[in-house]
Amino acid sequence: MPSPRAAPGTATSLWNLTPLGLDAAAEVLGRPVGEMGGTARGAARSGAPHAMAVNETVIAITRTPATATRPVPRQQQPAAAPPATEPEPAPGLVLEAQGMGWIGSWSTEVPLNLPTSRGNRAGVRVDAVLQAPEAELPVLFVEVDNCTESADTLAAKFEKYLRYFHLKTKNPLGSESPVWRTQYPSTGREGHPPVVVVFNPGTRTGPQALKNRMNTAMELTRLVWSGSYHVAGGGYGAEERDGYYDYADAIPLLFTTLDRLQTSGPRTAVWWRCGHGQWETLPDALANPADRDAWYARDEQRRRQRDEERESQHQEWAAERERWTQEPDPEPEPAPEAAPCERCKGPITGPLGHDPDFVPSEDGRHCPSCRTDLRQQYPTLRQAVFGRRSRSK
Repeated sequence: MPSPRAAPGTATSLWNLTPLGLDAAAEVLGRPVGEMGGTARGAARSGAPHAMAVNETVIAITRTPATATRPVPRQQQPAAAPPATEPEPAPGLVLEAQGMGWIGSWSTEVPLNLPTSRGNRAGVRVDAVLQAPEAELPVLFVEVDNCTESADTLAAKFEKYLRYFHLKTKNPLGSESPVWRTQYPSTGREGHPPVVVVFNPGTRTGPQALKNRMNTAMELTRLVWSGSYHVAGGGYGAEERDGYYDYADAIPLLFTTLDRLQTSGPRTAVWWRCGHGQWETLPDALANPADRDAWYARDEQRRRQRDEERESQHQEWAAERERWTQEPDPEPEPAPEAAPCERCKGPITGPLGHDPDFVPSEDGRHCPSCRTDLRQQYPTLRQAVFGRRSRSK
């Protein structure tokens, strides 16, 4: 049975389960009594608004109807009775959005311990942890923010998350593995487990103030969620600057609001992944579209494109060679006609069979016979006195 306990300085009552109530709940849920939890840390100090916000977040994400705490006798159905069919919704009736997980998928106030130099344990206490493998969520850490603390205080939690995810332990085979893997299954994605912040501004924080708070928290935690950029080299299209983000040491940090979860449900576009820049569904928000696999897909696309271009060029060359083999050889151009001899008007090359050794050199104006005749003529008086002068061509 629940027992009320008033929070100091407030009029809000916090209801707790008695030990018998915890035993009954553990029996129904099939969980050990030690995992049933108790009063959320700080609930009495703050009047339980944070604990109530965590409960509302669990209800908004799960969206499962309440089940009876005691077995209900099953009524006998007539043998000839036809199976009952679900009634169709009335026109205009909006069905409730589907949730993720069930009440047994949650653990609240989960401590993530960190070793310190003084030997004690200090870390972060997760508000709620969801394990819903049927929704492809091996583990999801949930932080509920009532916007009562500063953005610096909120951002400092994720540095502790990162330190916890860095902790290593040795398995029975002697190799090291993350400590968180000893408690939770692998996420199947690159990087650390995802962490989501559910903002619950209520009436204390307006829309613009909430937006500023989200932007501030995102900037303060950039080193936690951004990953490291690497310029890829050696692939196809090396002249293009391309690369990828390595999320091996990054925490997928997601933002949402309680009213969005309550209104639309967790399976709609109510999640804002830091670095994506838009509201997305949870699978899209947890994906890494700029990681090495995405770069490899782009590189493969470039390789296929270059192979297609190379094949197309080879086909063009083959078609050009085929045209060359089918075209006839061009006819030789006729030799230009030589000018006739100025003296005899015959071919300037002269008749065939003349001996070039006894013919004067060509002057470009006379044939060999005329050149010989001109050489053998008697010189004139002027030529005898001044000598023969060769005429210009």
